Parts: sequence; C-alpha cells; structure tokens
Amino acid sequence: MKFFRKKISNKKLLDLYKSIVLPRKIEEKMLLLLRQGKVSKWFGGIGQEAISVGITSALKDDEYVLPMHRNLGVFTTRKIKLKNLFGQWQGKPIGFTNGRDRSFHFGSKEFKIIGMISHLGPQFGIANGIALASKIKKEKSVCVVFTGEGGTSEGDFHEALNVASIWELPVLFCIENNGYGLSTPTKEQFVLKNISDRGAAYSMESHTIDGNNILDVYLKVDEIFKSQRINPRPVLIEFKTFRIRGHEEASGTSYVPQELMNKWKLKDPILNYKEFLIKEGVLNQIKIKEIDLKIQSDIQSAWDSAKNSSEVYSDEKNELNDVYSVFQNKKTKPSEDKVNKRFVDAISEAHREAMSLNDDLVIMGQDIGEYGGVFKITEGLLKEFGKDRVRNTPICESIIVSTAYGLAIKGHKSIVEMQFADFVSSGFTPVVNLLAKSYYRWGQTADIVIRMPCGGGVGAGPFHSQSNESWFTTVPGLKVAYPAFPYEAKGLLHMAIDDPNPILFFEHKKLYRSIEEAIPKEKYCIEFGKAKVRKEGSELVIISYGLGVHWALEEASKYHEGKICVVDLNTLVPWDQNMVFEMVKKCNKVILLQEDSSFGGYMGEISAQIAEKCFEYLDAPIVKVGSLDTPIPFASKLESQYLPKERLKDKIIEVLNY
Repeated sequence: MKFFRKKISNKKLLDLYKSIVLPRKIEEKMLLLLRQGKVSKWFGGIGQEAISVGITSALKDDEYVLPMHRNLGVFTTRKIKLKNLFGQWQGKPIGFTNGRDRSFHFGSKEFKIIGMISHLGPQFGIANGIALASKIKKEKSVCVVFTGEGGTSEGDFHEALNVASIWELPVLFCIENNGYGLSTPTKEQFVLKNISDRGAAYSMESHTIDGNNILDVYLKVDEIFKSQRINPRPVLIEFKTFRIRGHEEASGTSYVPQELMNKWKLKDPILNYKEFLIKEGVLNQIKIKEIDLKIQSDIQSAWDSAKNSSEVYSDEKNELNDVYSVFQNKKTKPSEDKVNKRFVDAISEAHREAMSLNDDLVIMGQDIGEYGGVFKITEGLLKEFGKDRVRNTPICESIIVSTAYGLAIKGHKSIVEMQFADFVSSGFTPVVNLLAKSYYRWGQTADIVIRMPCGGGVGAGPFHSQSNESWFTTVPGLKVAYPAFPYEAKGLLHMAIDDPNPILFFEHKKLYRSIEEAIPKEKYCIEFGKAKVRKEGSELVIISYGLGVHWALEEASKYHEGKICVVDLNTLVPWDQNMVFEMVKKCNKVILLQEDSSFGGYMGEISAQIAEKCFEYLDAPIVKVGSLDTPIPFASKLESQYLPKERLKDKIIEVLNY
C-alpha cells in the first residue's frame, strides 16, 4: 500500500493514527465482551476504519453525517464520550435512546450524527433533506451519507441520486464496497465492476478510492468537500474495502474463501499506516505503546463507568408519553369575518396562509409547481413563494418522504403531497419506520404533514380511490386527520402544520368541489382529538368521518328530529373517546360507518373500545358498515355496490328495530 502525505503535517498524521486505532481497540474490547455475554450483538467494522475516520476528519464539526453499522469511527472521531457509547450498547439511560434501540440505531443532535434504520434506503433521502435545508439557508456546507454495496440495490438509492442531481444538493454518497451483503457476494448483487459507474446515469461526479488507505480517503474527500461547499452538487464515492468479520458476529465468515480473506488481511488499514508512519519518523515503538495504553485505559474506564451506571427505569406512562412530542398550540379565536369556501379552497387557503406565516415551510410533491397539483390546491404558490419552497419532485414518493425528515432535522416544516393517497405505498417504509418511530427512539421530531387525496365515488378505479387510513392508524407515532367539512379541513390542516409530529392528512376527493360553507378568512386551528356532533339524536348514533359523515347525515335526515345522532370524528389518531362514549351511553345503539373495506378497517378498533368500555349501555349489537372486501372497482354500478352508502339504509332500520 502506497501512502502520499503531500502537505499533511506530522501532527495531523499522528492525529489520524490515533483516530483510526481507537475504534479498532473498542471493537476488540466489544468482541471480548460479546463472548462474555455482556453485550448482545456486534456489527464489526474491523478493516474498514480508514473510511469512517478519514471522512469524518475532513468534515467540519457542524456538518451532518449519516453513518451505518460499521462506522464506529464516525462516532469516535466526532469525540462522543465513550461511556455514552458503551451505555447505548448496554441499553442504559446514559446512552442515546434510553434503552429503546440498540447498537448503532441512534443519532445525536449535539454531534450532528443521524442514526440509521435497518431499512437502509431512507438514509439517502434524509441526507438530501439536510443538504436541501443547508442550500436554502446558503450555509455552504456538505452532508455525508454512508451505505454498503448492498444498499445500492435498493430503489431509494437511485431515487436519492436522481433527486440530489436534479436539485444540485451538496451530498457525498459514500459506498463501502466490502465484498459481501451479509453473505451474498457482489457478483450476485450487480454486474458492474465499479459501483461508482452508476454516477454517470445521473450526470454525477464519481470516484473509486482505496478504502483501506487513510491518507487517500482523507485527502480526496477533503478536496471534494472544499469544492462542494463552493459549488453545491452531489458526489458519489465507492470505497473498495473488505469486511474481515461477519456481517454481525453470529453470522461468521465461513462463506468467504480463505485466500480472499488472507489477501485483505495484508491490506489492514492500521498496520500498513503504522509502518508508513514509522518510516516517516512520526511513530516509534515507544510512542505506539504509549498510545495503545492510553486508549485501552480510556476504554476500560468508560466501560466501567457505563457498567456501573443506572439501569433503565421501566415506566408505562413515560413510554406512552414519549411516542409523540408534546405540543400545545396557542389558541386563536377564529375571525368573525367569514367567506363561503369549497373544501378544496379551504385546503388551498390554509397552504397559502401557512406559507406566509412560516418562512421555513417547504411544500413538495409531483406537479405542484407551475401546474398547481392535479387538484389545483397549490396553484399560484410557486409564483408567490418561489422554487426553494414549492418544489416539484420526480415520481419518487419514498425518497421525498425521507427528504422531508432531513428538512425537519434542520428545523424546516414540510408538506408532502401524495398525488393520490394510493401512491403512499411507494413511500411506506419511511412513513412507518422512520417518521413514526423517530421521536420515541431518539427525541427527533418529524415535523411533516403528508396530504392524502383519497376516496371513491369518482370512478377512478383500484389505484386512485382507496380510503387507506387504516394502514397508518395502527402505527404508534403517527397522527391521522380525516375532515368532512371545509371549516375543519382548514382548521385541522393549520393545526397539523403547527404540530411537530408526523401527520397523515386525508382529504376526500369527492368533497373537494361538492360542498362549501362559511369559514374564517384568517388562520385558525382546530384541536386534534375533538369530534363534533353533526346531528343530535337519542336512539341511534352513527359514528363516521370523511365522506361517510355526509352519507350518515343524508340517511339521518329521513327520520324525525332527535332520533339519529351523527358524530364526525374529524381525527382518527387521536380520537375523541370521551364524546364517542358519551353518545353511545346516550343513544344505546351504534353504527360505525367507514368507507374502507369492512374487514380490518379503522372502525373495528373503535368497536372493540366501545364493547370494552360501554357494554352495559348497549341495547343492540355494535354494527360496523364498510365497503366490500374487494379492491375498489371502476364501473359506476360496481363502485356503488362496493361502497357502503346503499347498505347503510338497511342497517339503520335493522338496528333501530332490534
């Protein structure tokens, strides 16, 4: 291995040596503790330290880095206290997740490190979002994101490179090609000789570097960073390296040919660099021993401190309270000055007001710019607020959701418009595994509203008509709104934008231009978890949301006043348990109406709650009315048969006569 020091001082050479030895010594300690059963799992980075250390050494302290399992050198080079690292691996409170996540699945706002999730792909989008925020703020900084060669096979990788290239984002995409994705060799993952060749498809600068040569890594990356800060753009680097240990220790390395293992052991980044420094007169055996003893002493001291620290206190209330960030919106009295607005106009008006009131609010989605979105909700916003804040995106729901999370890390709010709620399935992973778990895992809010135009009755067929709210109401950490009237649509959307938690905001397409009512001209907020009685009654209560509320009101109007009560939930998570139970106890008979297919839908859980808490007040079985258990069809007769509206009439008669 050849080293070229160029103009690097002896002090810097020595600092790099200490920085590369520290993670190696920690790993050796962890492997010993693993065998003793004192840590539960370990993902080894032995042989790959030069990449993490070289890159992090070239970063400024206030620039963000998104490491993976094997990037211990990122954490140690950022000078995170070892006792906190060790506490994390033991599930202690002095760690970074209070025992809620393990190993390297954590981040630190203080050290500008963003922890990984096991799905890998969202990492790229987060980096894009952080870089986008930096670019909007003209900060002249870069963001680094790591993955292994296996992660480059995921769709998110290609989506991220495409978006970063289009938006000219200062991201360094670092690919550690260590030969194997767990046990699958690279030849079974892709046919390219070099992963860096993929950069050409996105007109992206790319490089292949010896990942075991600390000076090659440091000098090349330092050069790229300086250029990116002046000329923002993405760069792709493939680091050729090797994983000497197994994917994680339990997996072993039996699948690796011994001759290949022997070859890479000769390229050990620490041993080779040490020999170079001895030749340069920077190191000698006395200095080497002195450094080793100091590091080993620091490690042992930190381990003892972590081991003797307090255990996690198990408290159900604390756990539940930390699923969502506490949010108390300032109550503003709605203006008496009102004007009639359609549902679609109420949503659009909330966007414009929120953009005016929040300089850090960014809207992203397909065709939302000049075109104004397929439902024209964002029409005119681009001209008024500019391309930095109103951003057309490629068709890449997954990476845009994780980009929004990156914006949130940097203090930006964002609205992501799903062109149709159905398309959120392409972004499901970052919604349920990244946004939903973020605050609980490490206290990072995901200040994001995902708008979901949804619902049937418009002849749009199986891919543009789903009412898929139940996909998300079972995921702790997400809030879900589903208004039925323009007044609530505007007030709840403003509340959602102010709330730092991730929110799925469902808007029924059939309501967009079919209903209108007088709403205040200025901003107002409506609290989540507050249902509304749309029609008073005392014999039967119909509980619904969205378009279902209008079906219920239509049927209830056919009976004399005071017979049927209609409750509009407005928000599904949180939901107004108090009002629902109050109306059930008052009416004694219940119909739960949802547009979603009947089996497994949201109302099944509400039914269970009513049965558990209000059983003695019921004078009839709880009846759930939903759509057929089929995909939603296109032809009008089939769609009418699918939707529950026509069945509601018979169910009302059945329950009233019970």
